[in-house]
Amino acid sequence: MSSKAREYIDFWIETSIHAAEPFGRSSGGSQSVAVLVARLIDGAKGEGIDEASMRAEVGDLTEYVGAKLAAANKAERGRLR
Repeated sequence: MSSKAREYIDFWIETSIHAAEPFGRSSGGSQSVAVLVARLIDGAKGEGIDEASMRAEVGDLTEYVGAKLAAANKAERGRLR
């Protein structure tokens, strides 16, 4: 069973990480990873989840969020071809 931290991270990634729209119509996936991580941490605090608990689940938050953002952008580029 997933921990509360993992469930929150998975939900947050699903709702907050989006690929950049083609042709520059949106900032989408071109957002700063640092900004995204700060939002993740802030949102988790509101749910009573600390940063250490999230790191215990996924490791380095910057690397994790960056990888998810890169994957979303890669999937979008593949979809447009």
